[in-house]
Amino acid sequence: MNALVVAPGKAHSTRVEDVGAPSGEGVLVRVLEVGVCGTDREIDEGEFGVAPEDRDTLVLGHEMLGVVGEDGHGFSRGDLVSATVRRSCGHCLACAEGAPDSCLTGDYVERGITRLDGFAREQVREDPSQLIPIPRSLRTLGVLGEPTSICARGLRHVLAIGGRQPWAPRRALVTGAGAVGVLTTMLLRLEGFDVWTASLEPKNEIVDALGAHYVQSEDGRLRDLGAFDVVVEAAGNAQLMADALGLLGRSGVACLLGIDGRDQTVHIPGRVIGVDTVLENRVLFGSVNAERRDWLAGVEALDRARQRWPGALEQLIGLRVPLDRFADAFAFRGGKAALVLSDA
Repeated sequence: MNALVVAPGKAHSTRVEDVGAPSGEGVLVRVLEVGVCGTDREIDEGEFGVAPEDRDTLVLGHEMLGVVGEDGHGFSRGDLVSATVRRSCGHCLACAEGAPDSCLTGDYVERGITRLDGFAREQVREDPSQLIPIPRSLRTLGVLGEPTSICARGLRHVLAIGGRQPWAPRRALVTGAGAVGVLTTMLLRLEGFDVWTASLEPKNEIVDALGAHYVQSEDGRLRDLGAFDVVVEAAGNAQLMADALGLLGRSGVACLLGIDGRDQTVHIPGRVIGVDTVLENRVLFGSVNAERRDWLAGVEALDRARQRWPGALEQLIGLRVPLDRFADAFAFRGGKAALVLSDA
């Protein structure tokens, strides 16, 4: 059985390899598609990823859409499913309460990323408690379940933090118009926010279709847009992360979803952090991964968005290629790329 494997820490070691049929307990899932994101590219570059114990290779793929291959464990043959990525460390309070996204030890495992093989293989056996049902109506969008869960988790925390005091948020800014930026825009629009989405490209038809305002940000116009109640940084730019504090209004909340590991120094005006953030109760926080409730909320939101803005999100998946063309998927920058393992 073919799978996409990599030797973590060794740049460009990614290859298609026969790994044999899946073994062990759990629900048999035939993988239909696996989405590609920046994390996969970083693992391919040798910058990230950890192989399972006693192995030097890792099966890639953490954004999965699959179909159940046999009845059992509350699932029926033919059901569409996705699956969570981060799994419990088994010995901290957060994981014991079903929140491995907030693991307190760092000993978690993650499908296709950290010490646990991923989904970029023809079949996999999965713990039924980790499977997420995907409605048939989302057959063409179900591979977006994982990135949507990340955005849903971030916004859940935004609202929890903002809601610690009287708050009536209306305006939101999203920096970055990749998959995470567009999906965050979608979620905010579904919640009734007036959303501005900023990126370097001259236009974005998906953002327009969602009823948000698109702005090309290379000319530094973000400060001219006024103050925002919510800022979500999804571009993966540390300077934009620092800038987010200065773009907030009173009681504003900024959520960082991007990652930027470059060796650099970022700049922030002293008054922004030393005066405005204090006197106006501003908050900036980071958010990673998601738990089951975020997955369920994200899937439900995708289905609502599909009905409200027909055809809009379908444009986000700009490339679908077979597994042996993984290099094309890694190189693609025109939206989300997906590896197709089965058409049925």
